[in-house]
Amino acid sequence: MGDYAGYGGSDDENAEIRRLNAEVEADTDNFESWEKLVRACEALDGGLNRNSSPQALATLRDSYDRFLLKFPLLFGYWKKYADLEFNIAGPESAEIVFERGCASITNSVDLWTDYCNFKMETTHTPHLVREVFERGAENVGLDFLSHPFWDKYLEYETRQEAHDKIFAILSRIIHIPMHQYARYFDRFRQLAHTRPLTELVSAHKLAQYRAEVEAEALQFGHPKTELEIERDIRAKIDGSYYQIFQQTQTETNKRWTYEAEIKRPYFHVTELDHAQLNNWRKYLDFEEAEGDYRRIVVLYERCISTCALYDEFWFRYARWMMAQKEKEQEARNIYLRAVTLHVPISRPGIRLQFAYFEESQGRVDVARDVHAAVVSTIPDCVEAIVSWANLERRQSGLDAAIEVYKNQIDSPVVDIFTKAVLVTEWAFLLWKVKGSPDEAHTAFAKNAEWYADSKHFWQKWFEFELGQPTSSTVEAERFTRVKAVWTEMRAKSRLSAPIKQELSQVYMDYLQQRGEKESMEEFLLVDREMFGPQSVSFAGKAQQGKDVVNFQELDDATRLKAEGNYYSFWQLHRDPDPNTQGPAPFN
Repeated sequence: MGDYAGYGGSDDENAEIRRLNAEVEADTDNFESWEKLVRACEALDGGLNRNSSPQALATLRDSYDRFLLKFPLLFGYWKKYADLEFNIAGPESAEIVFERGCASITNSVDLWTDYCNFKMETTHTPHLVREVFERGAENVGLDFLSHPFWDKYLEYETRQEAHDKIFAILSRIIHIPMHQYARYFDRFRQLAHTRPLTELVSAHKLAQYRAEVEAEALQFGHPKTELEIERDIRAKIDGSYYQIFQQTQTETNKRWTYEAEIKRPYFHVTELDHAQLNNWRKYLDFEEAEGDYRRIVVLYERCISTCALYDEFWFRYARWMMAQKEKEQEARNIYLRAVTLHVPISRPGIRLQFAYFEESQGRVDVARDVHAAVVSTIPDCVEAIVSWANLERRQSGLDAAIEVYKNQIDSPVVDIFTKAVLVTEWAFLLWKVKGSPDEAHTAFAKNAEWYADSKHFWQKWFEFELGQPTSSTVEAERFTRVKAVWTEMRAKSRLSAPIKQELSQVYMDYLQQRGEKESMEEFLLVDREMFGPQSVSFAGKAQQGKDVVNFQELDDATRLKAEGNYYSFWQLHRDPDPNTQGPAPFN
């Protein structure tokens, strides 16, 4: 937030806002801190109005803008912001806020209803009011709980005494499965009796009904007057309307079970329980099976508003949209909303999926930018780094992939255990993609000292050595290498005893399943050293030896290495040349 030479309040108020701003900046996900900041800004000068100082008004607007950028689905705060703008600057400023709010949360029945009500009260040009209502109908008209919006639309046309428009609106509503469908049908039916026949059905349908009525009259030999013919036509039309009512009733009842289980139909930062999430899954399954594209989209939009922080629904929505014909741009918009507004970057999966989507569309630079953004924000995100390396391998070749790994391993902001994982990924790239197991073996062997405290490193090294082709001529060499891995792990790592035992079991399983005649001697040796009592185990001997070491008498480098602080040891010995700093896996 900018410094406005104070925030427009007293010294105490300014100090409080500075404190709250610091809290917000320290943890932007903390909803309560944001609420406190907004309330404090609203209370400046005893409550803001059009006569408040420019500094106070700028402070208020800045707090609301940042708050709603972070939480754009909070429809109540958009309404509150618009009301404040109306009181401060008038209807034009309020309308701008309403427009921003409705663009941020397009499917909010409450916000569209509030906006339309505002437009009714402040605009005296009917076509401008109706334009807002029609936009609202497009966005929320199919919502199961859209009756407040439709009531407001009917209220406006009633004020205008536009009975033809009231009837047209009701003609649309009676087809929509919604909570209060029956009362709209009753009103529609009553109004239909007063409307001319030409408004009730199409000219083709009207001619058909007239022909049927006249034919029935001739069949019984009783010609009817025009008034009687109209009465009978209206009866047929009424019957067709009742069929619409029954169909709407059926569709409403189908959805009622799911709707009744939605306990929170709006966004909030608090978590949803398992039953609520599962109900949304089942509801989406149902609507997709029904097959109506518009209704499916409406339900997805409702779902991702309520469940915006749950990336599974963004994944599902994008996947469903991609399955529709020629809907790539719609899918892109879903991804963009997820990654720019709603899903925390701490859950990078949807961002990586977005990158794959853009790559599939030929927008490789966008895919690179997405990966770079994730890695710059979460430097220890192995998933994103590996994904980025694979992107470069696909698009630019193996050397480009290796460059990604090298850059991250050399990075001072990536922690030592993440680097250990990246080294193993690099080694597997050399093995699986380049087809050079010798280079991969060298990578593991040269880095054992640097990443000895990583369980993942040792697991992958075992996996690599055990995954080499089997033949009688190479088995002796394999045994030597696998044993060397176990020996290195036992001697160099500071892993806990249970983890060392777990890794040793991999070696013991190898000895049992693939060892030679003499393997059981080695098996029992490993078993004794890793699982035996302290008096005979390697762990017990190591502890006894450790007791006689005076770490304070060692020089810094030796002490740090002895304690296993390999990252600090590297910092002491690194080459000042930035291109050679730190462990270089494949130099």
